[in-house]
Amino acid sequence: MTLLPTASQTVGPFFHLGTSTHSVSCLAAPEAKGERVWLHCRVLDGDGVPVPDAMLELWQANAAGKYLHPDDTQNKAADPHCSGFGRLATDEQGTCVFETVRPGPVPGPDDSMQAPHVNVSVFARGIQKRLATRIYFSGDPANASDQILRLVPEERRLTLMAQPDSQSAGSWNFTIRLSGEGETVFFDV
Repeated sequence: MTLLPTASQTVGPFFHLGTSTHSVSCLAAPEAKGERVWLHCRVLDGDGVPVPDAMLELWQANAAGKYLHPDDTQNKAADPHCSGFGRLATDEQGTCVFETVRPGPVPGPDDSMQAPHVNVSVFARGIQKRLATRIYFSGDPANASDQILRLVPEERRLTLMAQPDSQSAGSWNFTIRLSGEGETVFFDV
């Protein structure tokens, strides 16, 4: 028997139906240790139009820099109140809001420490496999020495930076541009 490859297809028009059944907006309960933050994420297409049916999955370490996962064997305290996982579909304006704590630094390449960041997977119609990116916090001094961030050309690093919301303490705004001018940096993982 000979197997022939079939053409790949993008996710069809019913993608949104499967994204909203397992929503998790809170990555860290109120009892979690650390600085409370709200991440206001917005997804735009190549023309700057909001994507109303994307889905974002977030994964982060707790405030001490430890993931709630058995593969994280660091000698740091786990926080049972910080799952570090979130999953939300975007609304008609292409936005969703996650409640969490600001993550701590985690180990990186060559025994370096990575700046506090949140890992993001983007799913949407027209995307054949997830897009992987990160949310860093603008102004964090650790950004300058983050080995992963330094792989990104300096003029594109801003696409990975959440900006503080001057109107709301603890709120950060992060825009994901799927293509076009100012396209968000996506990582091949």
